[in-house]
Amino acid sequence: MSEGLGGGPVRQLHDYLREEAHEDVAAPATGPVTKETQIIAIYGKGGIGKSFTLANLSYMLAQLGKKVLLIGCDPKSDTTSLLFGGRACPTIIQTSSKMKDAGAELTIGDVCFKRDGVFAMELGGPEVGRGCGGRGIIHGFETLEKLGFHDWDFDFVLLDFLGDVVCGGFGLPIARDMCQKVVVVGSNDLQSLYVANNVCSAVQYFRKLGGNVGVAGLVVNKDDGTGEAQAFARSVGIPVLASIPQDEDIRRKSANYQIIGHPENRWGPLFEQLATALGEAPPVLPDPLSQDDLIGLFDASDKTSGYSLQPATQEDMCTASKIQKPSLEIIYDTV
Repeated sequence: MSEGLGGGPVRQLHDYLREEAHEDVAAPATGPVTKETQIIAIYGKGGIGKSFTLANLSYMLAQLGKKVLLIGCDPKSDTTSLLFGGRACPTIIQTSSKMKDAGAELTIGDVCFKRDGVFAMELGGPEVGRGCGGRGIIHGFETLEKLGFHDWDFDFVLLDFLGDVVCGGFGLPIARDMCQKVVVVGSNDLQSLYVANNVCSAVQYFRKLGGNVGVAGLVVNKDDGTGEAQAFARSVGIPVLASIPQDEDIRRKSANYQIIGHPENRWGPLFEQLATALGEAPPVLPDPLSQDDLIGLFDASDKTSGYSLQPATQEDMCTASKIQKPSLEIIYDTV
C-alpha cells in the first residue's frame, strides 16, 4: 500500500506523522502557574466545609482586587448560598431546561449573579433518583462553553467539587486539564483524609497519562489541633495552605450566612493568608498513601494492633449437614 503513495503529499503526511509519533512527550509542568486566569478545583468530603471556605475565600480575593468567578459543581447547589445570604441561586441545568422548553435562549444573566466583585453560579444536578450527578456536571460545562466560558476574563475561577464521588463527571477538571491545580479541604478525621487521598491518587493517575494538573495544597477546616491533617499533608508531599480553627464564632456566623472573609472581620487575616497562598502555590505531584499508611496517621492506642486477616472456610458458611450432601449420582457396576 505504501508503494502506491509515491512521493506526493499523502506520503509526506505519513512520514511527518511517523516522526511526530517518535518525539518524546513533554514532561508535566511543575512550576508556578503562568496562565493569566487561574482555574482551581476544590475537592473535599461532603459536609467538610468546602462551600464555607470557598464563599469566604472568593470574597476575600475580591476584596484584594481580584476578579473572581465561583462555580458550584455540587448537586446540592449550596456553594453560593453563604455568599448570597442564604438565597438559592438558580442552577444552570434546571434553568437551561426551562428556557429550552419555553423556546428561549439562555443568557448569562439567567444563571450568573454577583456580590461585591464576586461572580457566582451553580451547575446543579438531577433530582434524587432521577439521573447521574456526574453526567449533570458534564452537561453543565457544555452549557458554560456555549455561553463563552473560554472567553471570560477572570483572575480566578474556583470550582467546588464533591470529593467523595469518584465518577468521571466529578473528575472532569483533573482528567481533561480543565484546571491548573487542585486544592483539597479536609479535617483531622479519617473519612475526610480518605477523600483527600483519593483526590491525590486521581491527580497522580492522570499525570502519568500526560496530564498537567497538580495539587496546590490542603486547607484544614475545623482544626482541633490534633494534627492528623498536617501529618497527611507532609506524608503526601503537599503544603497546608491554611488551618481554619474549630471555633464557635465561626460556626455561628456560618450558620447565619455571614461572610467572615472580610478585611474588617477578626478572621480576615486568616482568609487573606489563604488567598495569597492559593495564588502563589505551584501545582505539585502528590504521593498518595496506602490504606494502611493512611490509617497509621491516627493514634493506634485504642485499636487492635498486630491483627492478621483470618480467611473464612466453606464450613464456616454452611452447616455440616449441608456440606456433606448425599450424592444422587447413579453408579452402575461394570462387567
